[in-house]
Amino acid sequence: MITHLHKKLITPLRTFLEDSRSAGILLMVCTAVSLVLANLTPTGQAYVGWWTRDVFGKIVQGHLPDSAEGWINDVWMSFFFFFVGAEIKREMLQGELASIRRSLLPVLAALGGMLFPALIYTLFNHDTLYHHGWGIPMATDIAFSLGVLSLLGKRVPVQLKIFLMALAIIDDLGAVVTIALFYASDLHTGYLLLAGGIVGLLALCNGMKVKHPGIYFLLGGVLWWSLFHSGVHPTIAGVALGFALPLSRLDQVEYFLHKPVHFVILPLFALANTAVVFPHSGEEILHSTIGMGVMLGLFVGKPLGIFFSSFIATRVGVASLPSQTSYRQLLGAGMLGGIGFTMSIFTTSLAFHTADVQAVAKLSILLGSLCSAIFGYLYLYGLARQTRTRIPETPSYPAIQEEFAVSVA
Repeated sequence: MITHLHKKLITPLRTFLEDSRSAGILLMVCTAVSLVLANLTPTGQAYVGWWTRDVFGKIVQGHLPDSAEGWINDVWMSFFFFFVGAEIKREMLQGELASIRRSLLPVLAALGGMLFPALIYTLFNHDTLYHHGWGIPMATDIAFSLGVLSLLGKRVPVQLKIFLMALAIIDDLGAVVTIALFYASDLHTGYLLLAGGIVGLLALCNGMKVKHPGIYFLLGGVLWWSLFHSGVHPTIAGVALGFALPLSRLDQVEYFLHKPVHFVILPLFALANTAVVFPHSGEEILHSTIGMGVMLGLFVGKPLGIFFSSFIATRVGVASLPSQTSYRQLLGAGMLGGIGFTMSIFTTSLAFHTADVQAVAKLSILLGSLCSAIFGYLYLYGLARQTRTRIPETPSYPAIQEEFAVSVA
């Protein structure tokens, strides 16, 4: 009986948790559920309002976030940003970003993929009250984009997956820098000085080769608290912690946090941040400068920026195409780069503070990301049918990371 239950339930669940596509699929499901609850149920307004209701204020009295959405976005997402910092550090030391020659193509492609969407958004909003949202369409969601690409299986080369992963990692770094520099408000010098001191202590611990993760996370907690009161978004503490933790301890900590982050925190983030009510008419989005800037920034700006930057870099000889890939495949990867979701929605919460404006921006992100996913998948699928090539598949994140290590060796 137990063996039968293990085969029927536990084994498929474990397979689901270990599948690289699962995080993206779960995010899609949570997004759909949240939109249905907000728009198609009698309790929709109560559901939307609960996430932002002051449910902790009497307990924390301003020293910590006071709503469920605040705890998710400010506290729990710091662990996601720890993964971002850790992944960037790993690739800078061991992977595709370890040498200038190896990293130049995804770096330049990521820069183009950030610049073009920001410019398109600015074209629509430069003379409006919403010009501050130019950072929203700049980001690529790693889980979603690689999840969609992995659905193509053997139809795309693993080198294209590595290129997209490296590009998305650099993209995340750009998003982190953008948040730190341009989306801080009401800066408080005392807390900033305290945060700077903690960052110095983290660097000192790293330099002295302190290996116990608990010391780093204790300092990271103090850093988070000081940043929370400084005006700089506190999730930057997660990035700093990811950079500070010794490389020899990253695997251990990432293994421990992987499932809670990707299968609890990110789904909760999706539920909380897509709890938005559809406008009475779709024209409200299509006629909105925010909506057009975000959707076209993701759907048009991303592939154009990624492709043209890559094309120019390879043509002038400063970088080379990944092996077994073509310019047409890079264009398809650029289309999938328009899947913004996590970082784009996160930036929306920092750029705008009015619920109606946030709703338009978030729905525009969903539409732009959905179009990018569908058109990118269909384009690469059709391209594979034309070439009729089948290349060994490496769909999972661990396998892609192993390919990084092999390329370095």
